[in-house]
Amino acid sequence: MTEYDAIVIGAGQAGPGVAAALAGDGQRTLLVEMEQVGGTCLNHGCRPTKALRASAVIAHQARRASEYGVHTGEVTVDFPAAIQRVHTMIDGMRQGLRDWLDGVDGLDLVSGTATLVGDPAGRAHQVTVGGQTHSTGKVYLDVGGRAAVPGIDGLDAVDHLTEVELLQLTELPRHLVVVGGGYIGLEFGQMFRRFGAEVTILAGSGIAGREDPDVVDALTEVLTGEGVSIRNTRPQRVSRTDDGLRVELSDGSEPVVGSHLLVATGRHSNLDLLGADHGLETDERGFVTIGPRFETSLPGVWALGDVNGHGAFTHTAYQDSQILLSPPRTVTDRVTTYAMFTDPPLGRVGMGLTEARASGRRVLKAEVPMSSVSRAQLEGETAGLMRVLVDGDTEEILGATILGLQADDVVQIIGLAIQAGIGYPTVRDALPIHPTVAEFLPSILGSLTPLD
Repeated sequence: MTEYDAIVIGAGQAGPGVAAALAGDGQRTLLVEMEQVGGTCLNHGCRPTKALRASAVIAHQARRASEYGVHTGEVTVDFPAAIQRVHTMIDGMRQGLRDWLDGVDGLDLVSGTATLVGDPAGRAHQVTVGGQTHSTGKVYLDVGGRAAVPGIDGLDAVDHLTEVELLQLTELPRHLVVVGGGYIGLEFGQMFRRFGAEVTILAGSGIAGREDPDVVDALTEVLTGEGVSIRNTRPQRVSRTDDGLRVELSDGSEPVVGSHLLVATGRHSNLDLLGADHGLETDERGFVTIGPRFETSLPGVWALGDVNGHGAFTHTAYQDSQILLSPPRTVTDRVTTYAMFTDPPLGRVGMGLTEARASGRRVLKAEVPMSSVSRAQLEGETAGLMRVLVDGDTEEILGATILGLQADDVVQIIGLAIQAGIGYPTVRDALPIHPTVAEFLPSILGSLTPLD
C-alpha cells in the first residue's frame, strides 16, 4: 500500500488546480482520472459544444448575408469537417492539460477507475486504482456527473445518444429527436437545425422550465422561427424502424419518426462510480452533502465540482478550487451567474419575475426589448430582452435576465454588482461605452417601475 499526503479523484475543472497547489506546497499528491483529463467541460461539455456552436452560427449568418448587402451562393455545411475541427481543437487542449500535470513536481497522475473506502476517523482513507491501493488522510473529490437517462419504454433496445455520443457523430442526422427542453437540448437542437437536420424537441411541460414565461415565449419564437419543432409532451415508448426510430407520445398525439434520438433530461452524480463503501452522506438527488468549505460527512474528505450539487457549471467547479485554496472564502458566499448558449444567448443571475413576486419585497423592474438597443439594431440581432430587478427600499440588485446579443457577457456586470454588494444607483450612474449592449443597463435603471 502506498501512502500519499493527499489524493485527488477527478481531473475536471477543480481537481487539477487543487492537486497542483497541494504538490506545490510540498505534499506528495496522487491525481486519479477515470476517463480523460479535463472532465465534462473539456471533453464533451462546454468547450466542444461551443466550438461546434461556432460553426452553426457561421452557417446561420451566411444564410442571412443578403440582409447585410452581402451575397453568397448556396450555403451548405460539411458536418464531418465541422466535427473534425472540434476534435482537433479539444485534443490539443486536453494534451496541453496533461503535459502541464505531468510536469508538476510531487504530483503523480494515474488513469483508471477509482474506488474509495472512507475511514470514519479520517486518518486512513483508501483509494484503489488498477489493483493498487493507496492510503491518505486527505481526499478531494472532483468526479463530476453524467447524463441521466430516463426510464422510457423501449429505450434500451434503441440506439440513443447523450451529449457524449452526439459529439462523436461523423454524419449529420436526417432528423434529430431531442428528449428534454433544457439547456443542453435547446443548444444542440438549434445547432443541428442550422446544420441542416430536421429537429423535433420533446419538451415535456415546456422548454427552459426555470425561466419566466415571457422569456420562454421569446426563446420559442427564435427556435421555431428557424424551423425547430417544439412539442410540449413526453415520450411514452420508443421503437426501431427500418431507417431510424419511432417515438410514441404521452399525450396520444402523432408519433415522431426520426433518425437519431438525443436524451437530454438532466444529470446525476458520479459518486456511485466510487463503489458502495465510500461512506459519504448525500442529498435526496444523490449529490454529496457539503459544508461551506466543501467538507463532507467524513473527516478529511472534500467534494468539489458537479458532484456536490452546488452549481453544476464549469465556472462553479473551477471556482470551488479557488475558494478551497483561499480560506476563509466559502461556497455560501457565491453569487452564481450562468448562461444558456443558444443564439442569441440567455444570461441569468439572481431572481427572475416568479421569485421576485414571491419574495415579499417592494420590487422595481427595469426592462427594455432588444429591439430598442442600438447595438442590437445595428447588428440586426434584435430578438430578446433585458431585465433587471431591484429592491425599491434597500436599492439592492436582486437579479437580471438578459436574452439577446452578448447576453452571456453583459449579465456578468450585474453578477459582479450583486457579489460586491453594489446598489443599483451605482450601476445607473456609471458611464457606459456607446454603442454597446451594456450601455442600456444604466439607461434602463433610470426608468424603474413597480413590478406588477
